[in-house]
Amino acid sequence: MTIDRRELADFLRRSRDRVRPSDVGLTAGSRRRTPGLRREEVAQLAGMSADYYMRLEQARGPQPSPQMLSALARALRLSDDERDHLHLLAGHRPPAGRVGGDRVGAGLLHLLDQLPGTAAQVLGDLGDVLAQNDLARSLLGGVCTVSEHGRNVIWRWFADPAAREAYPADEHDHYSRLHVADLRAAVARRGAADPAASRLVDRLRQGSEEFAALWELHEVAVRRRSRMRVVHPLVGPVDLDCQVLLAQEEDQRLVLFTPPPGSDTADRLALLRVVGTERFGSGVR
Repeated sequence: MTIDRRELADFLRRSRDRVRPSDVGLTAGSRRRTPGLRREEVAQLAGMSADYYMRLEQARGPQPSPQMLSALARALRLSDDERDHLHLLAGHRPPAGRVGGDRVGAGLLHLLDQLPGTAAQVLGDLGDVLAQNDLARSLLGGVCTVSEHGRNVIWRWFADPAAREAYPADEHDHYSRLHVADLRAAVARRGAADPAASRLVDRLRQGSEEFAALWELHEVAVRRRSRMRVVHPLVGPVDLDCQVLLAQEEDQRLVLFTPPPGSDTADRLALLRVVGTERFGSGVR
C-alpha cells in the first residue's frame, strides 16, 4: 500500500484545526489566527521538526514511519479509529487484508437462518447489503438483489429522499455524519486506488451536495454500535439497539438489531414476523 499524500495532508490539517490549545495545555492568546493548533505546536508535541511537519501538510513530505505516526496521533489527540486512519493514509496497512469481497461465507449465511427472532444482515465495508434474514427484510426492506449502487445504504441515504422517510427527521443529520465517517475509514482501509471505493465516492460527491460537504470535513469513525428508530408503516415506531460485529478482515460486518431493555420492541417485532415481509426502508445500519 502506498502513501496517499493529498489525503494525509488534508486529514492532518483538519485534525489540527479540531484540537483546541487548552486540550494540550497551551494558552490560546488573543493574537492566535487559527482556532486549533499551529503547525509548529503540533511538531513540538510530536517531537519532530516544524519543517518536516509542514511538508507533510503540503503533501510533499516523505513517508512517515509508524513511530512518527503514533507520535502525531498522540499530539493531535486522535481516537483509535482516527489513529488507524492516519496510518492507512500514510501507507501502513494493518496486518489483516481484505479477503471477503461481496461473497458471504456459508457460516454467516447459516447464522442468519438461525436467528429468526432477531433482525440481522451482512453489510460490505462500503455499505452494500449482502444478505438479510427474513425479519431484517421485513423491518428494513430487501435490497440484496439490487445491483451496483442500488443496494448500497449510503448511496440510497444521500441519493433517494424516500429512503429517509422511515427515520425521524431530527436524526437525519446524525445518520448522515455516521455514514460518511464510516465510509471514510473503509476507503482508507482499501487504499486510494481501489476502484469500487473511488467509484462510489465520486458518484456520491457528484450526486449529493450534502455528502460532498460532509466528506470535506474528513471525519472518520468505524460504526460499531448505536441506537436507532425505524417508523414502520405496519407496526409503528420500532426502537433498536444495533450491534456491529466486524470480521477480522473488516470488509464484511454482521449487524444485529435487538430490542432495547424496557422497550416494547420485542412485541412489535413479533407482530412483524406474523404480518410477513414488507418492502420498506433503506437498510440504515
